[in-house]
Amino acid sequence: MSYALDANVLLYAADSSSARHGAAVAFLNDCAQRDEPLCLTWGVISAFLRLSTGHSVYASPLTPRDAMELVDELLNLPQARVLTEEPGFWKVYQAIAADVPPRGKAVSDAHLAALLRLHGVRTLYTGDADFRRYGFLKPVDPFSAK
Repeated sequence: MSYALDANVLLYAADSSSARHGAAVAFLNDCAQRDEPLCLTWGVISAFLRLSTGHSVYASPLTPRDAMELVDELLNLPQARVLTEEPGFWKVYQAIAADVPPRGKAVSDAHLAALLRLHGVRTLYTGDADFRRYGFLKPVDPFSAK
């Protein structure tokens, strides 16, 4: 069984001033020990790079080099997979958009949801409750009290 990570999980792990930092680092360390495929997308990776290196999220943003090193650590895990658009992606996106019409920043959520559906990934670790709108996904908040 595979699972995916949303950008906010990576952002919390990179932000030592966040109240969720410790939990996010521990969660990613746990992910590194699992055998099941850990799925990322280029959209998630680029969102992490964009937000972690900009002043809109952090008072002291990461350097591009430091942010890329964190991505390298994940991509170098033997169980890491990067999901990409393949034939049929647009049809899946359209089906998702018919159920939950994306607007504005929700377009990137719909894109991620379509990629996960295309690749058969149902579990998404995210702190973003908006993913509950997609009935085929099982969004799991790794920061909520168990």
